[in-house]
Amino acid sequence: MPLRTGSPLPELTGATDWRNGAVSRESLLGSPILIHFWSLSCYICKNNLPRLKEWKEMYGPQGLKVIAVHMPREEDETDVTKVEAALEQFSITDPCAIDNEHKLSDAFGNDQAWVPYYFLFDADGNLKSRGAGQAAADVLQGALARLFPEA
Repeated sequence: MPLRTGSPLPELTGATDWRNGAVSRESLLGSPILIHFWSLSCYICKNNLPRLKEWKEMYGPQGLKVIAVHMPREEDETDVTKVEAALEQFSITDPCAIDNEHKLSDAFGNDQAWVPYYFLFDADGNLKSRGAGQAAADVLQGALARLFPEA
C-alpha cells in the first residue's frame, strides 16, 4: 500500500549499494526531503532531471535534501556500472541508493514499480506529497511551493 500523507519517512535500509554517499533516515531528519525513484530505461525520469536540478537550486539553500533511488525495471539495469555511468552522464550528484532487490520500493509502497516516483517529506519526516508518472513533477512543484513559501 502506498504511503499516505502524514506517513513517516521509511528507513532507508535494504539498498544493494549506494553511490555519492549513503544516508540514513536519522541523518535526513531536520530538513525537508525529496526522494525520487528513477530507472535507466525511464525517459520521463530523464526528461524531468532539469526540473529536479531547478528545485535543488531553488530550495537547496533553504534546506531541501534530495535522495535518488535507482530502481531497475529490467534485468540489465541491475548492472551498477551502467547506473554509475548514468549518474555521471546526467550529473546526478545526490546520494543514490541502488535498489536492485526493490526493498526500498517496497518500503515506500511502490507496488506498481512506478518511475519516476517522487516523495516529499517535511523536516519532521512526515510525507507532505507524492507523485508518480508523467504528471508527478507538476504535483511536486505545487507541494514544494507550499513547503517553501518564501522561495
